[in-house]
Amino acid sequence: MTDQQQPAIRLTGLTKEFGAVSAVDHVDLEIAAGEFFSMLGPSGSGKTTVLRLIAGFEQPTSGTIELFGQDVTAKAPFDRDVNTVFQDYALFPHMTVLDNVAYGLRVRGIKRAERRERAMKALAAVRLEQFAARKPSQLSGGQRQRVALARATVVEPKVLLLDEPLGALDLKLREQMQVELKQIQRDLGITFIFVTHDQEEALTLSDRIAVFHDGRIEQLGSPQDLYERPASRFVADFVGTSNLFDADRSAALIGRAGEHSIRPEKLTLADAAATGAGERSAPGTVVESIYVGSGIRRVVDLDEGPRVTVLERNDRSRRGDSDRGDRVHVTWHDEDVVALVPPGA
Repeated sequence: MTDQQQPAIRLTGLTKEFGAVSAVDHVDLEIAAGEFFSMLGPSGSGKTTVLRLIAGFEQPTSGTIELFGQDVTAKAPFDRDVNTVFQDYALFPHMTVLDNVAYGLRVRGIKRAERRERAMKALAAVRLEQFAARKPSQLSGGQRQRVALARATVVEPKVLLLDEPLGALDLKLREQMQVELKQIQRDLGITFIFVTHDQEEALTLSDRIAVFHDGRIEQLGSPQDLYERPASRFVADFVGTSNLFDADRSAALIGRAGEHSIRPEKLTLADAAATGAGERSAPGTVVESIYVGSGIRRVVDLDEGPRVTVLERNDRSRRGDSDRGDRVHVTWHDEDVVALVPPGA
């Protein structure tokens, strides 16, 4: 079986305990070659510990780690064909950009001419070859991030690990780097494993996402799967914004047993109750209208009890402005209601 046919990473029964705390609790996972894979979750969910276990910075309490079919569980970090990019770029301030990128090749004993050629090619991949002679202090935050990516990829690792690498950037620059990072990954064809607590970032970048919670994978799937069909209350609440209905509210408002969720953009406001096939509605009172540029966020207290958020697009098709205290009907389609299955059910 060739490398491209093997999973880039296979984790089997991976566990990491720190005293009485199980940071990673029997995780089984396969990541395909050439995949942009994200591990998403809040602080303390286990995602960063899994990344450190793959890198070799931590040793598992139990379980195995395979890299393209080879067991690397007991190998030191420098004996694994992976590289890591951290939030702190850790560039050498006294070296030029070119020397920073070539440093890993120098450590490996690559001759100077080949080092320069490969480093310039890596800089060209991140569109920074014109800055080769500059020092890191002469670059912007986004440019320094791209230098760190070039330095990590120039040694041609089979897997690149990225530990919240965009976390230190401001919002505008982070959004620009998200687009560039995805393009770089496609151009290089290297497996990227990306750790983040930012759900929007994970949705933007990933081929697949593992949502971590309490050391376990709560749900694994494509960005669309996770957003459109969250499997649990935790995923529905963590990945994007959801209106959550417990069993009692679901029975009263939706007419179904169990817990359910509806995304804010799936709800609409109307002056009268829904009459279309497959539609339902509930009366309520607007308690807040929040302008968010691309949309209007309406907060509505339903007569049945729960408070819901409705996201209306800021275009000509939206309903007229609703003031606090206005009476409205919140309307949805049955197909947009998602049943939430408790973990282990």
